[in-house]
Amino acid sequence: MNKEDFYFDLPEELIAQDPLEDRSSSRLLVLDKESGQTSHKIFKDIVQYLKSGDCLVINNTKVIPARLIGEKEGTGAKVELLLLKRREGDVWEALVKPGKKAKPGTKISFGDGILTCEILEIVDEGNRMVQFNYEGIFEEILDRLGQMPLPPYITHQLQDKNRYQTVYAKHEGSAAAPTAGLHFTKELIDELTQKGVIIANVTLHVGLGTFRPVKVENILEHHMHSEFYQIEAEEAEKINGTKEKGGRVICVGTTSCRTVESAADENGLVKAGSGNTAIFIYPGYKFKVLDALITNFHLPESTLIMLVSALAGREPVLKAYEEAVKERYRFFSFGDAMFIQ
Repeated sequence: MNKEDFYFDLPEELIAQDPLEDRSSSRLLVLDKESGQTSHKIFKDIVQYLKSGDCLVINNTKVIPARLIGEKEGTGAKVELLLLKRREGDVWEALVKPGKKAKPGTKISFGDGILTCEILEIVDEGNRMVQFNYEGIFEEILDRLGQMPLPPYITHQLQDKNRYQTVYAKHEGSAAAPTAGLHFTKELIDELTQKGVIIANVTLHVGLGTFRPVKVENILEHHMHSEFYQIEAEEAEKINGTKEKGGRVICVGTTSCRTVESAADENGLVKAGSGNTAIFIYPGYKFKVLDALITNFHLPESTLIMLVSALAGREPVLKAYEEAVKERYRFFSFGDAMFIQ
């Protein structure tokens, strides 16, 4: 299986640059994974497709304002840090640009010295381990100085930080939003709950691996980055109980999907607990838990379009994507959604 098998042509003007005013008014392309048939709806119509006894799995991770702009001490040269993963205490793994200004021992100052860091070492893929120094509470300082780490294909400035968070975001730790969840409003979730849909929370802290392109021709040689996930016992029970009673498990986004599939045993039972997952789902994969998926439109040749193709078939997915392009759907993080059932 080659990466070009997952290519589609996308006009640049269809990449959404700004979120819609009303989260739930995005468009929704519904794809039947058995027949390959499609229909066009509005996202709030999702209520019609979910039934009492279904379980909706949401990722309650919260994006941290992980992009920091600072100055190299001694020269004043501009340096940008993107926090990827907290290792221990105040030591973080970060992406530093430009890399040549970030040798071990380099010190960087942010916000006139409110926050400083020292580069400790260079690790995998040129990332840096950095040690932060500050007075007060790190999260509060980060909230003041940091910016939301928007994907590289979004060039507009985000006016409201909360628009790159889901309405149910709770546990801080992501470098990117689980974007399929951005379409939900509190009202929509209330409506689903009243209908008898069970809401199960999982946590997967989204890393930048989400945006890393597949560089190898043979996709089986692609290296996935690991991400931390956690599932509480009560939430695992909701998912397992749904399966037991014959209900469907519907994941919101590829991150929720990867979490439940990583935590499931060979019988499809989701185990509570935490760990790191580097699961790579591509055509040929047999889903153990997931029955249906709410997702955004993904980049050509990305691991995410490969995951979606594993669920609905490569050809039906690419055909649906071609239709979305023709119908002028909005693509990627702030774009429209797809429901594969």
